[in-house]
Amino acid sequence: MLSQIARRGLFLAPAVLLAGCNTVVMNPSGDIAAQQGHLIVISTLLMLIIIVPVIALTILFAWRYRKNNTAAKYEPDWDHSTQLELVIWGAPLLIIIALGLLTWISTHTLDPYRPLSRLDANRPIPADVKPITVEVVALDWKWLFIYPEQGIATVNELAAPVDVPIRFKITASSVMNSFFIPALAGQIYAMPGMETSLHAVINRPGEFEGFSANYSGAGFSDMRFKFHGMSAENFDRWVQAAKAGGGGLDRANYLQLEKPSVREPVRRYGSVDADLYHAIMNRCVGPNQTCMDQMMAADAHGKPARFAGQDLQGSLAARDVAGPIAGAVAGTDAEVCTTPPNNPGK
Repeated sequence: MLSQIARRGLFLAPAVLLAGCNTVVMNPSGDIAAQQGHLIVISTLLMLIIIVPVIALTILFAWRYRKNNTAAKYEPDWDHSTQLELVIWGAPLLIIIALGLLTWISTHTLDPYRPLSRLDANRPIPADVKPITVEVVALDWKWLFIYPEQGIATVNELAAPVDVPIRFKITASSVMNSFFIPALAGQIYAMPGMETSLHAVINRPGEFEGFSANYSGAGFSDMRFKFHGMSAENFDRWVQAAKAGGGGLDRANYLQLEKPSVREPVRRYGSVDADLYHAIMNRCVGPNQTCMDQMMAADAHGKPARFAGQDLQGSLAARDVAGPIAGAVAGTDAEVCTTPPNNPGK
């Protein structure tokens, strides 16, 4: 009796240990995350169709053909069974085909760059609902969120109205990070000099955890923020509070904010430079820095890229992008060397 109770307790122990876990990935509050959680469940069940029988048969064969079981049929010269071969190869092949179709469909349906087509499984997006845009910048070691339509910015605090599509435009200031709100959607990388995108929607109000899911240095573990799902009225009040209580975020203030810091408190800015995000992504926030898109456009059209009065040695953006520039010195013009597309050898 005691051994039976002990065995039951042994089986229940993992469930007890997992009872305190916050399985937000499998119980999210946003439609994209819900679809991703559903995909995980379906994929796991499909794989278990093979795994469970294999484990069960392994145990059965080990027991049935144990050494002291003399009743088991012994056939040392057996080498082939058509029926067994069909089962061994056919079942995994069908599972692989099913997983392949599921992956193909989900890859397109859940493409983070694809605008949303619904609020949830039962509701399409109303025609009068306008998506909200949030520009995300991963700093060392904090998050900057810019709301271009509302004209505000926040540090380590993100908010959005419930049942309103959100378009995240994501970049980084120095090293690669990963923007991740498990209750909302999957993680998307934030990379300097590049922009990634994520479309998502939050379906219920609440406070949710957001963080960086990619190691980026000493302060990585504290690179966290709160995401607030709010009603439309509460979101409007939150925006007005940010406008009333915060200062302005211009380029000079951003350069101070960009400096590495750990456990940065929530900060709000009541106004923000309209072209700040563009300058961050193109690595030209500082004075006398030429934006990457301008240099690449000049290079693509075979035109001289001019850096008049600019010290190239002091410009990180110019050093990173202007590799073909030779002989450039402070106070002189530099020309980008290009090869005519029809004469690659010249």
